[in-house]
Amino acid sequence: MSIIKYKVYAEYKDSGVEWLGMMPEHWEIKKIKFFAKLNPSKAEIKKYRDDIDVTFLPMESIGEQGKLDITQEKKISNVSNGYTYLAENDVIIAKITPCFENGKGAIARDLKNGIAFATTEVIPLRCNHFKDVKFIYYLLSSSPFRKIAAGSMYGAGGQKRVADSFVANYKFSLPPMDERQEIANYLNNQTSKIDTLIKKQQELIAILKEKRQALISHAVTKGLNPDVEFKDSGVEWLGMVPVGWEVKRIKTVAKILRGKFSHRPRNDPSFYDGKFPFIQTGDVDRTGKYITKYKQTLNEKGYAVSKEFPKGTLTMTIAANIGDVAILDFSACFPDSIVGFVPQKWVFLDFLFYIFKAMKTEFLKEAPVNTQGNLNIDRIGSMLVVLPDFETQKSIVVFLELKIKKIDTLIKKSSEFIELLKERRTALISAAVTGQIDVRDWVQPKSVNQKT
Repeated sequence: MSIIKYKVYAEYKDSGVEWLGMMPEHWEIKKIKFFAKLNPSKAEIKKYRDDIDVTFLPMESIGEQGKLDITQEKKISNVSNGYTYLAENDVIIAKITPCFENGKGAIARDLKNGIAFATTEVIPLRCNHFKDVKFIYYLLSSSPFRKIAAGSMYGAGGQKRVADSFVANYKFSLPPMDERQEIANYLNNQTSKIDTLIKKQQELIAILKEKRQALISHAVTKGLNPDVEFKDSGVEWLGMVPVGWEVKRIKTVAKILRGKFSHRPRNDPSFYDGKFPFIQTGDVDRTGKYITKYKQTLNEKGYAVSKEFPKGTLTMTIAANIGDVAILDFSACFPDSIVGFVPQKWVFLDFLFYIFKAMKTEFLKEAPVNTQGNLNIDRIGSMLVVLPDFETQKSIVVFLELKIKKIDTLIKKSSEFIELLKERRTALISAAVTGQIDVRDWVQPKSVNQKT
């Protein structure tokens, strides 16, 4: 994903800015506050009636690489206080970690009645000239800005933020107006092509994941032999199952043990940083079949209020990301938002893992709304599964592991390609807005019709 094929400017000069180094001879150094206004005045909304609808932008509506979900709307009277005001064609960037580092930001377009109110964790910028909207968006998306801004964050832990003053005083190299337009048009075209490729790979990954889930569900409920005789299981999600397979409640096929961490608040630092591995729901969610690493440990004090589970325990999340499962590859403690399963001798651990993978939707259905969607041991234990004999369980697992490995290899290749495309996108943006490449001779294809 090299950019060496692009031409460079004929003459450069020292920018006088340490991180920027050399810049094109005819460019100049500016601060963002002289190029765009931060946090436009909310007084602008006085001309609107209190009952009009406006776009509402919580953080989850602000995507990466310029994506913006504008489907949520609220009455202006309900959001005019306590939220961040912005208007059509303003540029917004997330300022809190990890949203900032993840690249959340966009140009506000197609807003209801031309205005929006967003989470307070964004910084809106209004360009002094409408034609500079795209250029400033790309500038704020460039890796130099992102890297330096991330290093300037204030606050602690998950509450670190980029200061408005940092953005306002950020120095950048500014080309002439017509050149800014050429750079923006070039990046519009090139990033659009890259985004299309990324989308296709994401769609492929989604198809592969659906195929993997269907493969698992079919194997653990129908078996591998299509010619066997089937019977009605009497269970809606199972449907017809092979004759000879037995329908059983989960509590009869495995011992269910709830995790423990009795102290509140759970994040009290005096209980951590010892020698005992401690996993939480996110560790189960982010792993594959096995949990092979951990981020947190408990000390003796923390160990005393928790419970340790042995290597080989099948874990399931019953809060937050409900129904995610993984097998411990080491002894570990975990809280009551996770349960552990110890299968009976006639139940193959790996087969139980795949049954639970197939049951993800069923676990979600069992989570009661009035308890914030949390499951409990009694509900899990009463749910029904179907099992063949032990040897058949093992043969199904062998079959699944071979098939899943092939699918996961394809998913990995697509994921790696997506990362390469994202790197390419970032490199192009950074090179263009800092003058490392000269795109003035680029001609936009006549067939491409893009917003500017």
